[in-house]
Amino acid sequence: MRTRQPDSPASPDYSELLDGPALCVFHGADAPGSEFRLGSREYDWHAHARGQLFGVDSGSMRVHTDAGSWLLPPQRAGWIPAGQRHQVSVADAASGWVALVHPDAAAGLPAAPCVLGVGGLLRGMVLRAAGWPDKLSLDAAQSRFAAVLLDEIEAAPREPLHLPWPRDRRLCRLAQALADDPADNRSLEALAVQAGLAPRTAQRLFAGETGLGFTQWRQQLRLIHALERLSAGQPVAQVADALGYATPSNFIAMFKRAYGMTPGRYLQGAAAAH
Repeated sequence: MRTRQPDSPASPDYSELLDGPALCVFHGADAPGSEFRLGSREYDWHAHARGQLFGVDSGSMRVHTDAGSWLLPPQRAGWIPAGQRHQVSVADAASGWVALVHPDAAAGLPAAPCVLGVGGLLRGMVLRAAGWPDKLSLDAAQSRFAAVLLDEIEAAPREPLHLPWPRDRRLCRLAQALADDPADNRSLEALAVQAGLAPRTAQRLFAGETGLGFTQWRQQLRLIHALERLSAGQPVAQVADALGYATPSNFIAMFKRAYGMTPGRYLQGAAAAH
């Protein structure tokens, strides 16, 4: 995702700029000329010289890296270190923000892509910094503020929204089939045979290449799909049915075990954040 000043073709691509301050923050919208263009769109594989932390106020983002994929619903921020290849899909995101971090200032941030929780303080600081008219020449007060903002980003909690992706081509086909139809309740044995794998080989590869057992991996896939659908406003019963759960109560119990709250409470928290 490129970040240029709107209606100024001579302005720099801030995501590639290694001169200037440690932190540049932009607000985004679904509008032509937006500094950080959102809406519903696809950004093909690319990388940046600066690290990127980005979040959306509505809708969702799905981010793919060489190590796997993860979902970015509201109240979360995605961190992509400098030089990390990634692909982004944006769905119904009307507004959001991006913070571009110089590699020299990112030592305290995670070395791998991840999702971070965004509290009210962090979001408020990000929006304040996004309002600075001159991104490249910060005064003394703004520089101190940016340093505290970096501290807040470093302290943000990591969220378990990453879905590690296998490398074996046969296992990739199996994983993609489940990603396309998360309601598929077939056993690993049945799926493995269709993918041309012996069941024991599939089990071993899943654990070795993703770090998760098949049951854990499928649950993580469904949790990610659940958050995406809930963020889009789908009712809990509809989400449960789309993910292959026999009853909404089964889905709610799984969601609560994973996130410590029911889907209803999650949606209330997302609404309150706006």
